[in-house]
Amino acid sequence: MCFGFDATGALSRSLEKKGVDRRNFIRGAFAAGVGVGLAGLGAVPAVAHPGKNGKPDHHGKPGHKGNRPVPPGQISIQMYTLRSIMNGAEIDKNFTRLAQYGYNRVELAGLYGRTAKDMRKTLDRVGIRASSSHEGISATPEALQAKISNALTLGQTYMVVPYLASTSADDWYRWADQMNAEAAVVRRAGIKYGYHNHAHEFTTDLGGGLTPWDIFTSRLDPKLVHLEVDLYWAVTGGVGVGAADPVQFAIDTIQEAPQEVLQYHVKDREPSGDFADLGTGTIDFPRIFRAHQPKEYIVENDQPDVTPLQTAEVGYRYLRSVRF
Repeated sequence: MCFGFDATGALSRSLEKKGVDRRNFIRGAFAAGVGVGLAGLGAVPAVAHPGKNGKPDHHGKPGHKGNRPVPPGQISIQMYTLRSIMNGAEIDKNFTRLAQYGYNRVELAGLYGRTAKDMRKTLDRVGIRASSSHEGISATPEALQAKISNALTLGQTYMVVPYLASTSADDWYRWADQMNAEAAVVRRAGIKYGYHNHAHEFTTDLGGGLTPWDIFTSRLDPKLVHLEVDLYWAVTGGVGVGAADPVQFAIDTIQEAPQEVLQYHVKDREPSGDFADLGTGTIDFPRIFRAHQPKEYIVENDQPDVTPLQTAEVGYRYLRSVRF
C-alpha cells in the first residue's frame, strides 16, 4: 500500500465494513488528539468510545479499573506490517516517520537487502533501536552464528522464531529440542531467544488431543526460551477450540505457560476474524494487559486497514492512550 490514492475514502470503506459511523469515529479521534501525520488521511482511534448505555466497552473507556498506560519505551512495531513499502529510498523515510510517531524500537523481519551494520546506521540516525527480530530455526551452526552476529551489531535484546507448522508430533518435539540448543548458544551472547505463536499451535490435534502448544510448553526450557504471544492468534486459537471466552483463553494461555511471556504482538480482530487496526476491533486488550504485563508491546497488522504508516500511527497512539 502507498500514498497517492483516496486514503480518506479507503478509511470510510474500511470503517463501513466494520459497521463504524465515520463521523462519530473522527469526532472522537480528533477530540483525543490526532497526529499531524494523519491530518490529511482521516481519523486516528487514539481513544475508543463509550459502550452502550454509557457502560465501558473493551478498549479502556472511563469506568475501566486501573489507570496504567503502556510506557512509551515498551512500544514497538513488527516491520512485517510495513513490508509493502520497505524498499529503496523509502526505507529511511519510513523509519523517520516511525520515529516521528513516537516509536523508539522496532522488531525486524529481514534487513531489506542491507547489512546489519548499515541497518544499524540507519536506525541510529533516527533514534530507533532494533530490539528484536524474527528469525527462523537455523539450518546450520554457521547460520545461527551469522544471526547472532547480526543481532549483536543491531543491539538486539530478543531473537524470536516466528513460525513453525506440522501435523507430526515428532516434528514439534524435534523443534523444541533444537530451539533449546540454539537458545543456549544465543543466551551466551546475551540475547533472549523466543517463540511466536499463531493459532494452529492450539487447534492442531497431533493425536489423543495433544497439541503443538502442549509439546512446546512442556518441552521448551523456561530458563532458555521465552514466549512472544500474538494476542490476535491466541484469541483466534480460543475461537478455534470453541472456548466460551476466547480472551480468557488467551489470558490462561499466558498465565499457565511455564515460559516467561516477555513480548506481545498487539493486533486487533474483527468479529469476522479479519485483522484490524488497534482500537477498531473487538479484542479486550485492557483485560489482557491487566492480567499480565510483558516487556514489549509490539504493534502489528498483517493487512493494514488503509496504509501501513497509518496503521503504525494508529497503533502507537492506541497503546499510549489505553488504560488498564
